[in-house]
Amino acid sequence: MSPREAARRRWARVAWVYGLLLAFGVFFVGPFLMGFLASLKPNPLEWPFTLRFAQVSPKNWAAAWRLGRAGSGDPWLGGMRPGREVVLEVAYFWPEDTPPPLEATVPRRRPGAGMGAVFETPYAADHVRLLGPELVEKAPARLGEGEGYVYRFRLRVDYPGEGPFLERVPLDIQAPRGALYLGATLDPTRFERRGRVASWDNVVPGLLGYVFHNYVRAFREARSLETGESLFLRWTLNSFLLAAVKVATTLVFASMAGYALARLRFPGRQALFLFMLFSMMVPGQVTFISNYLVLRDGIFGLSKLFGVETLLNTYTGLILSGLVGAGAVFIMKQFFESIPREVEEAALIDGATPWQTLFRIVLPMSTPALGAVAILTFQGTWNEFFWPFVVLTSPREIYTLPLGLLSFRNAYGQVGDWGLILAGGFFSMVPVLILFAVFQRYFVEGVSVGALKE
Repeated sequence: MSPREAARRRWARVAWVYGLLLAFGVFFVGPFLMGFLASLKPNPLEWPFTLRFAQVSPKNWAAAWRLGRAGSGDPWLGGMRPGREVVLEVAYFWPEDTPPPLEATVPRRRPGAGMGAVFETPYAADHVRLLGPELVEKAPARLGEGEGYVYRFRLRVDYPGEGPFLERVPLDIQAPRGALYLGATLDPTRFERRGRVASWDNVVPGLLGYVFHNYVRAFREARSLETGESLFLRWTLNSFLLAAVKVATTLVFASMAGYALARLRFPGRQALFLFMLFSMMVPGQVTFISNYLVLRDGIFGLSKLFGVETLLNTYTGLILSGLVGAGAVFIMKQFFESIPREVEEAALIDGATPWQTLFRIVLPMSTPALGAVAILTFQGTWNEFFWPFVVLTSPREIYTLPLGLLSFRNAYGQVGDWGLILAGGFFSMVPVLILFAVFQRYFVEGVSVGALKE
């Protein structure tokens, strides 16, 4: 075989490998990207699915920024305050020489469906004044085979006097038959009545309020009936709290248990290790009834010593029932066994106790395993649904984020508001992705190193 033929085959193999990697990347990352883009759309179920829509247009980003700043001084989240005025321009193609009669209204529209429809919020129609549409430009144009004129109108939304802060100002513009919408300062949220009505959910959205409209709604609409605080924010903080506590307890107990099983010699050590492996094979659905009864009775009545009748609907019960997992102990044990014994023997010669050897010598060398256990524990706790669903039933303020997303599904799924559900689901993936991206080196090292023996 000639050198040229060998080089050609080598590059062909490289091309095949990279092609397969690219295909796998598209296969796994593609749904993630499509889910994110769909969460930005007002209607994520539109078909056919398009990658070009209003929320990804830089022109609309700049317009949403300006309108939000004009309405409230906040270019990020927008809204409208008393004494402010915003200007919106819209253009139509019309075949006649006279301007098309447009009808513009600020409708009395609730801020959202589901949870958002429960609260009494001020209607923008009761406070703002709509001026226009006012014709500002007329130019001859040709659209396809038809000739006509492009008419540009200006509308002013004024908030005179005093009043409450308005999170949103909806707007509807109805055009006659034959008038074709060409563009506007800010593209409308949707078209209704076969395109005759251009509808804006909010003409003062701000940049984040326009691009991440569904995400902003998730934080604003899901609120507590008693306190008015954001339930979505509370659910997120609850999940972070539980995940942080479980990571801390798992690292402490898994390290000590793994070190004891790997290095210490005591009666029943092997039987205890086999029992731990057996417990990893038993699904939680098999033991959840007995665990539920234990928490209901306050761990055989011991909680009554502290004035607590039951551990249901408490984070204490949820944490105590999962202080450490057998999988974490197994990873730490395997990692400790890969550390040369000579290191510990040198520490013992220097007079170190087993506790000092563990915390001052062994654990600083176990960063990869600790990182892997921390990532796996955080991910498992953050995404855990079944056991919190059993333990935490009321009130809604104590829910974790997965339970809160179930509430979204029940509240918004019935009315077809899938954009907010998709935004909440995508948001729940972000912390785990960030955690893995930052600590992936420790994760790979920690999971693989236990399989290596010298």
